[in-house]
Amino acid sequence: MRNTSLIRKELEVHQVDPIRQFRLALTALVALVVLGTFGYHILMGWSLLDSLYMTVVTLATVGYKEVHPLDATGKGFTIALIIFGVSTVFWAGASLIEAVVSEQMWHALQRKRMDNIISKTKDHYIVCGYGRMGQQIVKDLQRENVPHIVIEKNPEQLPKLIAQNIPYIEGDASDDKVLKAAGVERARGLITVAPTDEDNVFITLSARALNPHLYIVARSIMEDNENKLRKAGANRVMSPYVLGGRRMAAAVLRPNVLDFLELAQHTDGLEMMIEELIVGRGAKLAGKSLGVCDLRTETGVTVLAVKKVSGETVANPSLNEIIDEGDVLIALGSPSQLDSAQKLTRAQV
Repeated sequence: MRNTSLIRKELEVHQVDPIRQFRLALTALVALVVLGTFGYHILMGWSLLDSLYMTVVTLATVGYKEVHPLDATGKGFTIALIIFGVSTVFWAGASLIEAVVSEQMWHALQRKRMDNIISKTKDHYIVCGYGRMGQQIVKDLQRENVPHIVIEKNPEQLPKLIAQNIPYIEGDASDDKVLKAAGVERARGLITVAPTDEDNVFITLSARALNPHLYIVARSIMEDNENKLRKAGANRVMSPYVLGGRRMAAAVLRPNVLDFLELAQHTDGLEMMIEELIVGRGAKLAGKSLGVCDLRTETGVTVLAVKKVSGETVANPSLNEIIDEGDVLIALGSPSQLDSAQKLTRAQV
């Protein structure tokens, strides 16, 4: 599916830029005012003020009487100024109207196409709030090619969404109509990073009521509000200040460990990453021990932990650990190695 930037380019091929036309017409109009002022001043010997007044009156076609009598030269100059001036004024006015109408048409076309894309999106994540944290979340989702839709009510953030061609809904994310417009009923998850904890609580409540199976991650600014967000329906609550504090402490206490985690989780080059591998029904690994599977030899990945179906997490599992259907392997490896391992954990139809 072509994106909106391609449509905009197609539109620009078939029309002249109205903003550029208006600027040219305005420049020509200013030049005529200057030319008329100095023309009357030189030809008729009038003062600059009288010459400017006569020029403006002539171009505006208001029909006021001349400031001084005109001789044949002055009349000829006035006729020429009227012909060129009136034409330029109409040119500038028409260009301005075209610029306003064209911009409105472009935004209407863009909004219609955006709504069409959103209506067809499913199994996506909804990001509520496009502040600094929301922008980073969207960046990470884009890097992983994960479908997403942003809900933002701050008009100052909308130009950024438009410029980056990010599907978005303008409005309050706690409003059921807005959430439904973003496809909350067919979404896989929702991340709410609204400016206040109160907003995040209301958004969580509304989203949970509309989709009981939605996986919701909520930001909590105050630690005291974490329980409120969980009671509202959030599956996971994260406090940026707590997480940031822990990472800063780790940068001092265990800098090399932190460097490794940054490499595995946040590098843009994706040379090494930590991934979740879900063991599907009938997968080749199901019912076997890690020793028998020997993922390290077969694929090159290292299993760091296993989250069992029961919810228990087994860190640094032994080779005797049995892998069951529904288990989640936390594995470390390159993208190609993880792809190979994923083939072994994929459900067999």
